[in-house]
Amino acid sequence: MPEVQDIFSQYGENYRRKHKMSIVQHKAMNAIQNCRTARLGGHMDKCPSCNYERPSYNSCRNRHCPKCQTLSKERWIDARKADLLNIGYFHVVFTVPQELNWLIYKNQRACYNLMFRCVAETLQELSYDKKYLGASIGFTAILHTWGQNLCFHPHIHCIVPSGGLTTLGKWQPSRKKFFLPVRVLSRKFRGKFLALLKLHIPEIEQNLVDLCYQKEWVVYCKPPFKDAPCVVEYLGRYTHRVAISNNRILKLENGTVTFKWRDYRDNSRWKEMVLNVDEFIRRFLMHILPQGFMKIRHYGFLSSRGKQKKLIICKIQTRTSLAPKEKLSAEQLIQRILGRKPSQCPHCGHSGLLRTGLSPPVAKTA
Repeated sequence: MPEVQDIFSQYGENYRRKHKMSIVQHKAMNAIQNCRTARLGGHMDKCPSCNYERPSYNSCRNRHCPKCQTLSKERWIDARKADLLNIGYFHVVFTVPQELNWLIYKNQRACYNLMFRCVAETLQELSYDKKYLGASIGFTAILHTWGQNLCFHPHIHCIVPSGGLTTLGKWQPSRKKFFLPVRVLSRKFRGKFLALLKLHIPEIEQNLVDLCYQKEWVVYCKPPFKDAPCVVEYLGRYTHRVAISNNRILKLENGTVTFKWRDYRDNSRWKEMVLNVDEFIRRFLMHILPQGFMKIRHYGFLSSRGKQKKLIICKIQTRTSLAPKEKLSAEQLIQRILGRKPSQCPHCGHSGLLRTGLSPPVAKTA
């Protein structure tokens, strides 16, 4: 099956000549193109039992690379297990109207930060209101910028524990069927974001602001998860996802890319989309985040400061074990992914592949 790497290798140079790209887009394309090839160096694995040999090349470790996110995802999930509470969790999604897409893409760092800020303030202020919960909460927010068809669609996923701490330090559980009224969430988020957008992006036209005020913004809250393990698996699906995974790409032929996508407007049916390679690359590169931008953020008692005291209080009152979670090694994580030890010979099953023939990168990549 073709991969994003194949598309960049065959058509990337031609795309670079014809289109203007940012530095981070150049770096991401080069990294993905060279990932796990001789250009990044590597070594040979040899089995002392059957003399089986295979090259093992280094990964690019770029966060936009479809090949490099699996292990990063497993490491992140393993670290998050220590923060889980023995309660239900909600999944809340905040989106902005498509009329703002061009403005957000033009001012990515500023607008993405505004989205995070407005989402956090909306959830925290409404949760603290005694009309709804009357407690301070903690949650994890994750930025996504794409839809299933790879078009630009910025939105933020939030994984929220179903409760919080009151001013007296007591655990206040939320209602079972819903977290906060979605209409209230939507309108508060809309008001905050547009007000800050006018303040930070002076070139925005008042007509556009008025149009966005008239629209109902899409915010939805899914039913709570059953238990903590479900939250872990669900988090893994969202935290380290890239714009498109390699297993969704079906064909690369005659200058076109065919990939499958889920049409949520048509009962979530799987369909096939055909794009010419330049359009596919353009859509993929739209989702390369600014250099150093943090797309996963923690708030409240799940923030780095809040975890030191408040999370411990939450664990005690929700009857969650305080025993430290055992962290898995890199080898154990890889074994969980592959279903076998990484040092096990795939040919004869001998456990103990020898690393030989170390080779440095043949060229420095951008």
